[in-house]
Amino acid sequence: MRYAEQSAQGRVPGVDHRGELEIGGALQETGMSVVDRWGIAVAELGIFDEAWVEALATLIGLFLLAGAANWLTKRLTVHPVERLIARTPLRNEAGDVKALVRHLSNVVPAVIVLQGIAVIAHLPDELVMVVQAIARAFIVLTLARALGDLLELGNDAYELKPEAASRPIKGYVQIGKIAVFAAAALLIVAILIGQSPVILLSGLGAAAAVLMLVFRDTILSLVASVQLRSNDMVRVGDWIEMPQLNADGDVIDIALHTIKVQNFDKTVTSVPTAKLITESFRNWRHMREWGGRRIKRALLIDQTTVDFLSSSQWDALRDFVILRPYMEAKETELQAWNARHSFDEGGQAQVNRREPTNIGTFRAYVLAYLEAHPKVAQRGTLLVRQLDPTEKGLPLEIYCFTTTTEWEQYEAIQGDIFDHLLAILPKFGLRLFQFPSGADLTQSLGGPRSTAGSE
Repeated sequence: MRYAEQSAQGRVPGVDHRGELEIGGALQETGMSVVDRWGIAVAELGIFDEAWVEALATLIGLFLLAGAANWLTKRLTVHPVERLIARTPLRNEAGDVKALVRHLSNVVPAVIVLQGIAVIAHLPDELVMVVQAIARAFIVLTLARALGDLLELGNDAYELKPEAASRPIKGYVQIGKIAVFAAAALLIVAILIGQSPVILLSGLGAAAAVLMLVFRDTILSLVASVQLRSNDMVRVGDWIEMPQLNADGDVIDIALHTIKVQNFDKTVTSVPTAKLITESFRNWRHMREWGGRRIKRALLIDQTTVDFLSSSQWDALRDFVILRPYMEAKETELQAWNARHSFDEGGQAQVNRREPTNIGTFRAYVLAYLEAHPKVAQRGTLLVRQLDPTEKGLPLEIYCFTTTTEWEQYEAIQGDIFDHLLAILPKFGLRLFQFPSGADLTQSLGGPRSTAGSE
């Protein structure tokens, strides 16, 4: 009762109307709680007056309207676009299309907030300006992200073309995205500080040296990307080899700053794009395009087994059908030579006679064998040659190309060729060079032989 009477008279218990609060005694006299007293004080200050309540309610309604518009826009655009993309060749890139549509739909609520905040009454002008600046900055950021998605979508569409592997544009797309977001950042800063973007651009001239330092790697990568593409040096799917960077495998991605190489052990090496211009690397693409892979391996012949062939040995080699044309031509050549040079004034001189050798006949056999092999390419270089003798034997090198570039088939063909040559070598009285092992030394000294497998 007492509280009601005092309130009706326009007085608040415990409050000195000259501006002094009597905290302790007034609370005890009136029996009011701290919450009741706080509410009365707020009401006197006018914080929750009718104007503020109306402005707050309108503001909440504006944000609810913006959220509803965002939800409705996505419902009306995203799903129809998904169904449309599913019918096009870009169906595998539906995620990029959805991201583009979602970013564009976010512009609608931002525009509602931008236009609606200005018509709400009783709001301070400073608050309206801040909200509008944030809304404009959000619109610029959303449009920049949408434009970035559009560039990615354009790259996805380009990769569907057959020539995309040889001329990728991913690096240029990344440059475009950097330019878009740089421009967006400039506009956002200009909007938030309330200045013209031209003023900000004029200030960038002084910071050009700093920007060149910051974007040094980007500039180098851009120049390298242009050179790689113009010279057709690397494509996606190429097998490249860079031992200095531990890269040996297929190129799986070409970006602005890095080129990813999947090595044969299934690890991935990221090679800086500029490194492919400043350092050397090997590209095996032309080998694959040619359709054959080179075999270049030597047999180390024990030089102590190299000798002339006797008549019986020579006749025994006629059993090799592929060797008969060589033997016939060689016999004709040797007979003509010996008829001219095998006699001197004093009589016969055997030292002047030419005779076939086992190493020369074996070399002719290897050449004939490779020419008859169905998996050895006849359109490429085909050589069987001797290299300089070394302390490890006489190298007899086989140089030819297979008819396939597949790794497994290439190794199988190479293995079959050398399996046969190693097995047929003793037929010509030749032996491979091999460092002596402990068992060889034991046998040469008359020691016991190995009894492995016996009791």
